Amino acid sequence: MQSPAALPESTPPHHPAATAPGGWWAVCLCAGWCGTCGVYRPLFDELARAHPDVRFEWVDIEDDSDIAGDLDVETFPTLLIADGQRALFLGPLLPQAPVLARLLTSLQAAPGGAGAGGEAQAVFERVRAARGA
Repeated sequence: MQSPAALPESTPPHHPAATAPGGWWAVCLCAGWCGTCGVYRPLFDELARAHPDVRFEWVDIEDDSDIAGDLDVETFPTLLIADGQRALFLGPLLPQAPVLARLLTSLQAAPGGAGAGGEAQAVFERVRAARGA
């Protein structure tokens, strides 16, 4: 039986046609002192390798407090998913690779979905500016 935190053996197909200009982003908002984030980081990095069409960024909200801004992250890890133009998801996510993989696939399969709101969009804009995109 596979551990629930392990990457699925086969990742679902991607939907490149649904990708907006600028490409998809998966941003993990974490903290260096968070043990859960420390365990999640290798899984997040493994997902990045499995999804080359998505830009994965790891943001420590204390080291990169200018990126987090006034966002009050209460639960780690908190993920931000964007289609390259709009933030589509911002919230805590179980620190399991299959959960993030399913979320990415479902958002990519439904282009033009509702955005995640102004606060999420502002964080995404700061991530893009800080990480050179």
